[in-house]
Amino acid sequence: MPIRCAVITVSDKGFSGEREDTSGPLLKQLLQERGHEVVILEVVPDDRATIEERLRTIADKGRVDLVITNGGTGPAPRDVTPEATLAVIEKEMPGITELLRAESYKKTPHGVLSRGRAGIRRSTLIINLPGSPKAVKECLVFLDPVLPHAIELIKGEFGEH
Repeated sequence: MPIRCAVITVSDKGFSGEREDTSGPLLKQLLQERGHEVVILEVVPDDRATIEERLRTIADKGRVDLVITNGGTGPAPRDVTPEATLAVIEKEMPGITELLRAESYKKTPHGVLSRGRAGIRRSTLIINLPGSPKAVKECLVFLDPVLPHAIELIKGEFGEH
């Protein structure tokens, strides 16, 4: 079964049209190449309340198995995606973000500056990725071995172990 996904780019400039969102469409393409279905692709501003609302609404409707955000994970004053994510998840998945930071550090020392979070709300896995197209591409490769099994476990579809 393909994983049903939502991709949310968090960017003030992308939302206002000052900058073209390239990371969101790239993430959509990469997920589709892996056989997954992207049913939501949108850009929201770096606004905690807006991010929280979108994450809650998407997860609570149960239309997707996975929400991947990109952007807003750094230490800049407007980077609030991790805080918004923590406010809406019910269970944190720290191993996912530990993996992303450890593997990203192997590519660039700046990888440790990402404050992204991952967790579960209802039956939806939410993962924060950095905003750059390069980081999106690399992080998705790091997630490839674990995403299908994580989604199975979250949905209660326990296979052979």
